[in-house]
Amino acid sequence: MKNTGIKRLCIDALFASVALIIFVIELQIPNLTPIPGIKLGLANIVILLSLYLMGPVDALAIQLARILLGCLITGNMVSLAYSLTGGMLCLAVMIILKKFLNENQIWACSAAGAIFHNIGQIIVAIVMTSVIQVVYYLPILVASGIIAGLLTGISSQQLVKQMKKHNFWKI
Repeated sequence: MKNTGIKRLCIDALFASVALIIFVIELQIPNLTPIPGIKLGLANIVILLSLYLMGPVDALAIQLARILLGCLITGNMVSLAYSLTGGMLCLAVMIILKKFLNENQIWACSAAGAIFHNIGQIIVAIVMTSVIQVVYYLPILVASGIIAGLLTGISSQQLVKQMKKHNFWKI
């Protein structure tokens, strides 16, 4: 008798740990551009893997764990609103798009998610600062989000293919 609930929980915990480690390592990488707020978002690779291999509930649990623990570990609770809003909006869009995009189009799902992550962060910035002009920063963030989203999406797409090809993914 298989206990898939325990296996699934262990895999979720493993994925959340890997996403958190990637997030913390990425914080140590110097900014790639002089423009603040632009990151690769490499932890999103893990979120995409969980979404396409396990489903939206697991991806949501992993995303929430990564965001909450990431804010606690870094001691940056001020960024919680930005990360939570951007991350949840990103995931919501990717969950919707997954219904229309197959495993050969994960790159597109990822790029769209990155765009909406940036939109979520701009919304929080406007609410927190009461400065609507922050929206002028959105085109720069969207352009960088598309590039980062494509990179993480292509990586995720290749990982999903390899994991399925080698029958690595069985719960």
